[in-house]
Amino acid sequence: MKLKTFMMLAAGTVVGTSSALAEDMTIVSFGGAYSASQNNAYHQPYMIQNPGISIINDDSSNDAIAKLRAMKEANNVTWDVVDVLSSDAVRACDEGLAMEIDHDSQLAKAPDGSLASVDFGEAIISPCLIPHVMYSTTFGYRTDMVGDNPPDDICDVFDLKTYPGKRALEKRPINNVEWALLCDGVAKENVYGMLATSEGVERALAKLDTIKDQIVWWSAGAETPQLLADGEIVIGSTYNGRLFALIEEQKQPVGMMWDAQVIDVGGWIIPEGLSEERKKQALHYLNFATDTQRLADQAQYISYGPARASSAPLVGKHASLGVEMAPHMPNSPANAKNVIMYNFAFWADHRDDIDAKFQSWLTK
Repeated sequence: MKLKTFMMLAAGTVVGTSSALAEDMTIVSFGGAYSASQNNAYHQPYMIQNPGISIINDDSSNDAIAKLRAMKEANNVTWDVVDVLSSDAVRACDEGLAMEIDHDSQLAKAPDGSLASVDFGEAIISPCLIPHVMYSTTFGYRTDMVGDNPPDDICDVFDLKTYPGKRALEKRPINNVEWALLCDGVAKENVYGMLATSEGVERALAKLDTIKDQIVWWSAGAETPQLLADGEIVIGSTYNGRLFALIEEQKQPVGMMWDAQVIDVGGWIIPEGLSEERKKQALHYLNFATDTQRLADQAQYISYGPARASSAPLVGKHASLGVEMAPHMPNSPANAKNVIMYNFAFWADHRDDIDAKFQSWLTK
């Protein structure tokens, strides 16, 4: 097959030929600058090394579970590799939609010979997930609205006296109730035990009540950056990559607050139901795309931390901005002094109940 490749722009979807040949691989991700970073760091170098392979990018990861279920039902799996959030990886594994991985035998070792399971460590939250990035939900604030006293503690979000003005929070209980309990005096190690009780949830909502009339609720990750850019809020939560773009690319008067950031893992799964040939090809790609160098390379294009410990020392400057990227990684030592790891197991068990209480509280 004659390979004809296209560089994918942020809004594009195609990185290889569109012919449905055996050499094609369909890799599913989230689109935008995120997929573009994968194209630059993984897809293009892989196709150069493997000129018989053409990668087609599909931006359907937001609907991955539903579509994988439909493919399984139809016995027609058209995806080869899928990028998912940790919670979706667990669901896919539990439902038999994704194959289990032997991380140590099927993935590259670290440069010092450490096994992949050691190098990835706690990022392997499912036997089906191959981690690649760590990202976080954290806070940005207007530097021109906080004077010489920038917020550096999660409880500053609840301090209306020192930091008057509107603040943006995501319109769901996840993250918000954890932060609320921390700022109501609950030790971090006791937060989820407390939230497992009705009393704990009520306590968290009571703390949120203290700032409720100053909250602007958001649903899409782009909303808080726009609110900050427009000066409509003094502080707000969103994804760290969105804030990086706002600060470094758009040069807005915005700072980052990393305290109590909630870190989550993004990674790859291989759908169940592939032929042995396609499964072998998917594993070959993932062995390459998740090695130490490739994960460090992605950090040249987006401020999500590589999931391998061995990749961190290799993180350099942004490919076009020339900005040192290590200080912008959520899992860098300076930023990770006080983090909350997204507790997918807790939220899988308690999401429906707490959601119902949160929605009722919103209407009061």
